[in-house]
Amino acid sequence: MLLRLIAGLVVFHGIHLVPTMTGVRERLRARLGAGPYQGLFSLLSLLGLYLIVTGYAATRTLGSANPQLFVPPGWTRHVVFLLMMISFVLLVAAYVPSRIRTAVKHPMLAAIKIWAFAHLLVRGDLASVLLFGSFLAYAVYDRISVKKRAAMGPLGTASGKPINDVIVVVGGLALYALFVGWAHGFLIGVPLTRVSAAQ
Repeated sequence: MLLRLIAGLVVFHGIHLVPTMTGVRERLRARLGAGPYQGLFSLLSLLGLYLIVTGYAATRTLGSANPQLFVPPGWTRHVVFLLMMISFVLLVAAYVPSRIRTAVKHPMLAAIKIWAFAHLLVRGDLASVLLFGSFLAYAVYDRISVKKRAAMGPLGTASGKPINDVIVVVGGLALYALFVGWAHGFLIGVPLTRVSAAQ
């Protein structure tokens, strides 16, 4: 199942690299049309995501076929919870005009980098290193790319009122609490709390 995971990573990251290559993207849009291009982009993204999710989930039963590359120290678990709290706040900031978004500039990419780095701290098996390491590398590359291209993201230069910062923080913490308390166990199959483990 490692091959499925790798195939998913290649498809997902491959299609997401296209927007970073302005000339290639514009030629594809001109040849296919804006609508079909966006449709193909979405379809391949979903396919890649499906292969990643199912491939990674299946690696739990691989045993020696998914070797442990390193054993993370126990204290890193506490660091991960803190980093993921920040990541969820930045995730919300990507969609809400706020001073937080303006300061970070590209909060979605920052959230991905923190998410990937945090999971590398506690997952030392080959599949996890491939998954989270590739997302970390992609987010670093894309951050450099958007700076060169002066890409502003979906919200452009929009800035929000101070109340939006409160919305971002509260919304991010609420989403974090939901994910830690229930969604991680339900969606990923790895409960993070005693409550979700008992369900």
